[in-house]
Amino acid sequence: MPKNDNREYRNMTMEVVRDDQAEEQEERKIVAGYASTFNDPYVLYQNDDIIYTEQIDANAFDNTDMSDVIMQYDHEGRVFARISNETLNVTPNEQGLYIEANLGGTELGRQLYDEIAGGYTDKMSFGFTVDTDEELRREAEDGRVLIERTITGISKLYDVSAVSIPANNGTSISVSTRSKIDGAIEAIQAERLEAEKLELEKRRTEVRAKAMTERSK
Repeated sequence: MPKNDNREYRNMTMEVVRDDQAEEQEERKIVAGYASTFNDPYVLYQNDDIIYTEQIDANAFDNTDMSDVIMQYDHEGRVFARISNETLNVTPNEQGLYIEANLGGTELGRQLYDEIAGGYTDKMSFGFTVDTDEELRREAEDGRVLIERTITGISKLYDVSAVSIPANNGTSISVSTRSKIDGAIEAIQAERLEAEKLELEKRRTEVRAKAMTERSK
């Protein structure tokens, strides 16, 4: 597990967002997934004497610097998407750290998209620095020392990465049919169109009422 500058990395499941009926979406190569889950313990390390588990608290990202997170593969090499050019969205929700990325901007990104679509790459990780954490030690059922770490605060999020070997296999992700970002945009557009329709109908009613009043004079 690579580390530098006190950064740490954790892994989750990734999903491909598919929409065969939307040509524009296909060209954009949208992928989505969770780079972290909340309150979901996973084993980081174990041997004959120790079991070391970890989980991310649901409020760990409350004060995190996510000003320009990038997306990579195994936390190394090329940048496939990033927040600053609006090809990456990172949003903590009730389940974990949700991400959406457009991998269509580079040739390598499109190759990664194809690997994800084919099921060759289906996990994620995130690179971060810890602000606050807690550790509990107790004896496990098999007599080993069980160390349970809870990360309660993350100071900075550096990257979210598709990975070959994850640290956490505890999450399950279903394949989405379209980008949630696009769905939100469509919902806003639909609300605007409905409001415009109601306003137009209101004006037509007023015009008809005025015309009837004038005819009755």
